[in-house]
Amino acid sequence: MLQKLKKVDYVVVFILLIFMGISIMSIYSVTQGTKFAGSHIKMIEFYVLAFIAFFGLVIVDYKLLVKYALYLYLFGLALLVAVNFIGTDVNGAQGWIKMGSFSLQPAELFKLILIIFLTYIIMRKNKSRLTFWHDVVPIGLLTFVPFALVMVQNDLGNALSYVLILLGLLWIGNIKFWHALIALVVLAAVAVGSIFSYIHFHDNIEKFMKDIGREHWTERLDPWLVPDKATAKASYHTKNAKLAIASGGMVGEGYMKGSSVQSGRVPYTYSDSIFVEIAEEFGFVGSSVVLLLYFILIHRMILICLECRDRAGPILIVGIIAMMLYQIFENIGAFIGLMPLTGITLPFISYGGTSLLINMASIGIVMSVRVHGEEVDDEMLTPANKGASAQVGQAKAGM
Repeated sequence: MLQKLKKVDYVVVFILLIFMGISIMSIYSVTQGTKFAGSHIKMIEFYVLAFIAFFGLVIVDYKLLVKYALYLYLFGLALLVAVNFIGTDVNGAQGWIKMGSFSLQPAELFKLILIIFLTYIIMRKNKSRLTFWHDVVPIGLLTFVPFALVMVQNDLGNALSYVLILLGLLWIGNIKFWHALIALVVLAAVAVGSIFSYIHFHDNIEKFMKDIGREHWTERLDPWLVPDKATAKASYHTKNAKLAIASGGMVGEGYMKGSSVQSGRVPYTYSDSIFVEIAEEFGFVGSSVVLLLYFILIHRMILICLECRDRAGPILIVGIIAMMLYQIFENIGAFIGLMPLTGITLPFISYGGTSLLINMASIGIVMSVRVHGEEVDDEMLTPANKGASAQVGQAKAGM
């Protein structure tokens, strides 16, 4: 066990500890004197559990997770179905299962499950290239099932993360170039067409969304695509967030002195909008430090990916990187006008037990790849690759 822990990338651990400090300080800043006072203590407890999960997964060989991926997938689907019947509604999304004082968000958990399961499927294919009908379409359908279940819960942010995870894993799974190009053209055409239709047929779409009880979606999209038609309620969050970020300037207004975040003009500053608190109180410099930390974390993950000899490891890591990049870009982009507001959390910093636990567990799996990635799993190799692996082993033994 000690030998395994020695192989951990402690630069990553140090970055996680910095994130913990930023998270606790930020949550404390915006919750003191409010009904959420003491949330920073709860976040410390979450981090203790998350670090236990992190080091636990470092010790466990990630190949075991891939081996039992089908059971994890079925378990995750069962939770996504169950939450539609016994889930609790929070901010318009019925996505939480309450268990005493603890709340589980199955859509967050399923992101990691989906990465593990799609890695298993791609490994089972064991092909140099993924074909469209035999590989891409089945993998897409297996992703569409949880995507649809989460969309029913009115959780657009997590549902879109499944799509980004799928794209990342198809890329590392070696999809044919022309298939990838056609898919990108189709996705771009659908995105442009959807935005064009939303803008030009806004009133009809708004009426339809109200009829099906999804007006929550138009309130998220209007400030982004048609700000002149957005209601004061719909644009309140993003408008005040932009003003708060702008008022932060170069070095910010000072810790616990942010005029907008401290006065409550920006909602959810302890969770989804925590980047706004950092930007207003620490300015461009503080925001840049946070982005630099994310950059270093992703860079270290890429290095681990490149050093891994086993094929499953890089696939897992690329899926985790895709998940993280989407969360970072979507969360921050929503408050500077680049993306719609979907309620996605900022990894490692936003308040939330399930989100933190899943992100820390994901990094734990990355570290497991670093620790166990030199051991090639024979069950995952073709006969030709097994022969090559044996020859390499004999050559090393003879040296």
